[in-house]
Amino acid sequence: MTEHVSRETPPPLVEKLFPRAAVRLSEYAELLATEGTLRGLIGPREVPRLWDRHLLNCAVVERLIPEEALVADIGTGAGLPGIVLAIVRPDLQVELVEPLLRRTTFLQEAVDALELDNATVARSRAEDLPRASYDVVTSRAVAPLGKLARWCLPLCVEGGLMLAMKGSSAEEELDASEPELAKLGAELWHIHQLGGDELALPTTVVSIVAGRAAGGSRHGRRGR
Repeated sequence: MTEHVSRETPPPLVEKLFPRAAVRLSEYAELLATEGTLRGLIGPREVPRLWDRHLLNCAVVERLIPEEALVADIGTGAGLPGIVLAIVRPDLQVELVEPLLRRTTFLQEAVDALELDNATVARSRAEDLPRASYDVVTSRAVAPLGKLARWCLPLCVEGGLMLAMKGSSAEEELDASEPELAKLGAELWHIHQLGGDELALPTTVVSIVAGRAAGGSRHGRRGR
């Protein structure tokens, strides 16, 4: 049986970190635990850890995003991190990018149910989106970093940010992809650990600053 996640009682940490977004985050948690599970977008075993492993894990990424940014969330799946970012940061405009119809159907229903005026759904692949159009491009567990950079960096405006949520392999992936990042014109890359003092497991994010288009002469460097 699927565990019910009440929208009325978000964990205390949610109330502390995101008090204005707590109710809507709880409503989204309920959608994931019910319709998201029924439609195969969230595994039943993930329901008891929706807050720690998914919602709060995604919410802290907002700390890296500048105000009033236009964000594309690539391969958003059930809306992670895109819907969470739209909830906790109403100043953002978030485009939820997903190629599969069953997922975009759920995403549109979620956006409507949550009354997210700052989120839109695009049934598309990253390769088909307009280039150099977004201030920030996010992703979570979509592809290895080198391949992901080929999809995401061309979508960023110059000086924009690619934010890739990664796990324990972040350092290894970044080391392996540095030549590819330089070819793509990336200017700076860095690994962030977010929520270390608050979350049971910190969120690891690789941030990459977009520079000139592929073939440019600049060489990127790792941030300190």
